[in-house]
Amino acid sequence: MDLTRLPDDLPAPADDGAADHLAGTPLPAISLPATDGSVVALDRLGSGRTIVYAYPLTGRPGTDLPDDWDTIPGARGCTAEACAFRDHHADLLAAGASTVYGLSTQDTPYQREAVDRLHLPFPMLSDGAFELTRAMGLPTFEVAGRTLLRRLTMVVRNGVVEKVFYPVFPPDQHAAEVLAWLVRTPGS
Repeated sequence: MDLTRLPDDLPAPADDGAADHLAGTPLPAISLPATDGSVVALDRLGSGRTIVYAYPLTGRPGTDLPDDWDTIPGARGCTAEACAFRDHHADLLAAGASTVYGLSTQDTPYQREAVDRLHLPFPMLSDGAFELTRAMGLPTFEVAGRTLLRRLTMVVRNGVVEKVFYPVFPPDQHAAEVLAWLVRTPGS
């Protein structure tokens, strides 16, 4: 299975309002481990805009995805989305983003393998203990006995969520959507 390509018949997620409360919310004083070995204090991201895109889980070649993964609206496409953020990374920075982070509930060693395999120029953050998920009420879903984040992106400006993209579909085109928003909405 090629994890970088999406099937044509993926179901689109519906906007259930589960992220409506996030815009205008300050990030909490929570620190998360990153794949570059650092610990990122979310309430001290610094000035400028930080892109935090949340995703359910990245697959690995040779490892089965959960049963019926492709039938869950919004589940499939994490690798394709990460590759799109990789491919648009320089453009995102040129358009005013100071940093890009991926965010999932997968542990850091698992995420590090994806960062290395996909040659991602940005770190992934692990919310394996669900601290950020609970504190901010991030939308989740259950599959195969696991709680996973629903796909969304927050643009954080000076520690506050400025813009939320939710639901995200199709995931392989989402980085371009974030880039277009940054170009249309320059920071001051």
